[in-house]
Amino acid sequence: MQMTPDVKAAEDRPVHSKMANSKAEDEIYDKVVDLTEYAKRQRWWNRLFGKNSGPIAEKYSVATQIAIGGVSGWCAGYLFQKVGKVAATAVGGGLLLLQVANNSGYIQVDWKRVEKDVNKAKKQLKKGTDQAVPELNTFVEKSREFVKKNIVVTSGFIGGFLLGLAS
Repeated sequence: MQMTPDVKAAEDRPVHSKMANSKAEDEIYDKVVDLTEYAKRQRWWNRLFGKNSGPIAEKYSVATQIAIGGVSGWCAGYLFQKVGKVAATAVGGGLLLLQVANNSGYIQVDWKRVEKDVNKAKKQLKKGTDQAVPELNTFVEKSREFVKKNIVVTSGFIGGFLLGLAS
């Protein structure tokens, strides 16, 4: 029994469409997998801060990076608070003792000479700031680049630092 071309075409269609459907499904699945892989590779800070961003310590999870930054920030903030209190006490106490000694007559302060020396120091500082500006700019740029590359650790550090100051 010979088949007419119409019957033959009708018989081939379901097989062909099944194969076409499976190929289309495979292509869609491949695209979905590619999209998920792309999403895994694209971190939120890359979209926010650019392609050069991303933590140096990428082998650690985000929670670990935040914990490391938070603990180190808390330690730095706590030390900053304690050292700041000691420094403020020392400077304030020294000025208080100097004023008490001046009023008691133990020492005589030549205020005109002090004013002259302060003005001389101001002039030297103004000259020194012109030379220090390029160094300060490079430091700021390096700091900004470090923050961009380590945004997760830096945010943990800032939070920990503020908690350390408060404790």
